[in-house]
Amino acid sequence: MAPAAAMITGTITTMTMIMITTTTTVTSTAPAAGMTTEGALYRLMAWLSPSYPVGAFSHSHGLEWAVEMGWVRDRAALVDWLSRLLEAGSGWNDAVIFVHAHGAGGDAGRLAALNDLARANAPARERRVETMAQGTAFRLISESSWPVEGQAALPADVAYPVAVGALAAAHGIPVAPALTAYLHAFAANLVSAAQRLVPLGQTDGQKAIADLMSTVEAVTERALALDPTADAFDHLGGATLVSDICAMRHETQYTRLFRT
Repeated sequence: MAPAAAMITGTITTMTMIMITTTTTVTSTAPAAGMTTEGALYRLMAWLSPSYPVGAFSHSHGLEWAVEMGWVRDRAALVDWLSRLLEAGSGWNDAVIFVHAHGAGGDAGRLAALNDLARANAPARERRVETMAQGTAFRLISESSWPVEGQAALPADVAYPVAVGALAAAHGIPVAPALTAYLHAFAANLVSAAQRLVPLGQTDGQKAIADLMSTVEAVTERALALDPTADAFDHLGGATLVSDICAMRHETQYTRLFRT
């Protein structure tokens, strides 16, 4: 039942009618389906903030090699690069894994299978390091700092989208805002990396994030249309081969600021 505003009508006299309206606030420990409460929003802001200690700042997702080659030199090139990752690359595949992890209902077997798939889907050693290191750190920090009854039975070494998706579901956070926040963080972290590499100014960095909003929304909508009970493998796919090659080449890049 939706939160109600109870309306109490006072005594009607021959001269006037007095109407008194009172508002009743209904609180809940878990958000209703499709609605983000203040508690859910607070968790997402904490979990996917740059200050959450998962080590995201140390990863460039192969972007460092792309900058070295001159393929990403300004804001327009960066937005194009990240848009393609989100629509048809690692961003999309993360969204697929995320939706299925969220819909797994804490099932240890399903989450383990999704984790194996996420690990195997990494096209380069550094990409695998990136997702597994961040996911495992996220699991450890969240289970310690944000314990919840019925917490998802995650593998000890877990991929990032599996960890965030499963724990968002365990906390009762709807999949739509959770995935939107996850993809925003994915894009924002790479914009931050570009600001140190290109270099890109603070204003241009924020303009890039603003430019990517419609892409994040569109990718989220596509991912939410998937059947989370189907085989996630059927929904995976990528067409950003150059980005994958950048991740491979970065392993031997002579001068590096980033771990990946």
